[in-house]
Amino acid sequence: MKRVGALALQGDFREHLAVVRRLGADGIEVRTPEDLEGLDALIIPGGESTTIGRLANIYGLIDPLRSRITEGLPVLGTCAGMIFLASATVRYEQPQLGVLDVVVERNAFGRQVDSFEADLAVAGMPKPVRAVFIRAPWIHKVGAEVDVLASVTDQESGEERPVFVRQERILATSFHPELTDDTRIHELLLEVS
Repeated sequence: MKRVGALALQGDFREHLAVVRRLGADGIEVRTPEDLEGLDALIIPGGESTTIGRLANIYGLIDPLRSRITEGLPVLGTCAGMIFLASATVRYEQPQLGVLDVVVERNAFGRQVDSFEADLAVAGMPKPVRAVFIRAPWIHKVGAEVDVLASVTDQESGEERPVFVRQERILATSFHPELTDDTRIHELLLEVS
């Protein structure tokens, strides 16, 4: 049985663990560096990215997380988790792991009242993925080793904005796959682990 951890400092880690348990994996709450031992994969959930980063720093998790992911631990970052994985953000300084070669724009779609759902065409998936965007970021800049798996159209500029990317064993979404019945994003994490 695969052991999948969810960073359980803040945010919707419980929902992610419920999904991986439904898929037959052992779901582990991660709060300390020791909790990272023996994991086959990790999820960094949505929540508030600055808070997640500050708490990870307080609990001594920044360097252990960075090391494990750099060494090849498969990881899925959703919404705030994507921001925490990224190399930089637009207009904000905050704790980040810098393991995903993207620059992220926080709250890119607007405030809480601008939250929405959409059906996304995802590369490699025959049916659209229902995506829930809540104060969601988008990717402002993508590095050369990053594959864009799904994008949305910016209503103001008409430009395509990446919202689901993969860099080797790192998956990141702007949206919350744990809030729908579609388990394909979590299944993809289990496949790469």
